[in-house]
Amino acid sequence: MPNLHEFTATTIDGDQRSLSDFKDRVCLIVNVASKCGLTPQYDGLQRLYGRFQTQGLEILAFPCNQFAGQEPGGEAEIREFCTANYDVTFPLFAKVDVNGDDRSPLYAWLTSEDTAPEGPGDVKWNFEKFLVDRGGHVVARFEPPTEPEAKDVLAAVEAALG
Repeated sequence: MPNLHEFTATTIDGDQRSLSDFKDRVCLIVNVASKCGLTPQYDGLQRLYGRFQTQGLEILAFPCNQFAGQEPGGEAEIREFCTANYDVTFPLFAKVDVNGDDRSPLYAWLTSEDTAPEGPGDVKWNFEKFLVDRGGHVVARFEPPTEPEAKDVLAAVEAALG
C-alpha cells in the first residue's frame, strides 16, 4: 500500500524533493490557485502552519491551473504572489495537474484513497485539502470551501498530531 513518503515532487524552485523528507510529520496537502475566490484561504493555511508547525504540521501547496485557468502564472510569479500577499512560509511546489490523464502520481494516489468526510474521486476545485498522518497515510479529505481553520479541520489536524 503506497504512502506519501514514496513520492517525489518538484519544488517551486525546480528542485526534486523526496516527500520522505516529511516522514514523522503530519501534512496537509492543498491544490492552490492565485486567482480564485478561495485564494484568501492562504491566510488560514499560513495561520494553521504558524500554530502547529512546531508540533509537527507541514502544509504542502501544489499550484494547479486546471480549474477555470485560475493559476496562469509561472513558478516564480506564484512564489512572489504567495510571499507578497500572504507571507507564505510553508513549502510550495511546482504546478501540477490534479485530475485527468496528466494527473501527478501524488494526486493519483491521493484521489484514490477512501477517506472521510470526502471519499475517493477527482479533486472538485482549488483548495481541496488532504490530511496525511505521520506514517504517510491519508486520514481525511476536505472540500475546497472548507476553511483551513474550520472546526473539523482543526479536530482532524489535532488528532493526527496526537
